[in-house]
Amino acid sequence: MATITLKGNQINTKGNLPKTATQAPDFKLVKSDLSELNKEALKGKKVVLNIFPSLDTDVCAASVRRFNKEAAGLDNTVVVCVSKDLPFAHSRFCSTEGIDNVLSASDFRDGSFGENYGLTIVDGPLAGLHSRAVVVLDEAGQVIYTEQVPEIVEEPDYEAALNAVK
Repeated sequence: MATITLKGNQINTKGNLPKTATQAPDFKLVKSDLSELNKEALKGKKVVLNIFPSLDTDVCAASVRRFNKEAAGLDNTVVVCVSKDLPFAHSRFCSTEGIDNVLSASDFRDGSFGENYGLTIVDGPLAGLHSRAVVVLDEAGQVIYTEQVPEIVEEPDYEAALNAVK
């Protein structure tokens, strides 16, 4: 269990992020077009998983905008923005914001991504949503970087995540 804070108040996740130098857990997410996305479909590319509670918060939206901007300059890398927001919300947000360099994906169907990656918040007002985190995978699906953002209303360390894929 990871302990994080929400505006200074302690909350917990169900588990911990996968360890670096280990094979990342598989996942099954739903893209904006309602098709499924899994880890196998991304094999051969570096993957930045930008994970957050909801697109309807300022910090979450800012992280998608920033990774969208940065993704344009990354070779052989895909950025996947993951939350439990419905695929329709992901589609609306990306369309409205002109987001086209990242993949949006939802864990709304079965929540297994949040469970397998140790991200599901178990208490407090955001219980059931994902914590804010970044996980970077290499081309073979191994974890090469993780960040569990300790204060959920703060942005992730973009530079560290981007340096992991360079």
